[in-house]
Amino acid sequence: MVRYIIRSIGVVLLASALAALIIDGTRSIAASKLMVTTFGAMTGYLFPKTYPALKPAIEQNIHPLLWDPFLVSVFWLPTFVILAVLGLLLIWMSRRRQVTIGYAGR
Repeated sequence: MVRYIIRSIGVVLLASALAALIIDGTRSIAASKLMVTTFGAMTGYLFPKTYPALKPAIEQNIHPLLWDPFLVSVFWLPTFVILAVLGLLLIWMSRRRQVTIGYAGR
């Protein structure tokens, strides 16, 4: 049951990545130049009150180096890349294990 839920979330994330790619593609065609929505901009649109408080919370509660080199780089990636990687990771994690022939399965 849990495997099905995780796989379903992964498929929804992959569909969202495709939708984000189509939106960026149509915006790029309309503007006649490459237009990409970054993950940070999308997070800022979805969570306008909590996104500005994310930096101080991570720097004070976890570690300052987590924010500047790592999360800033993640927030500058395109949205469809982040969603596709997360979706594929969830689908990969929810796959069934292969039965090795010649070994006991239990």
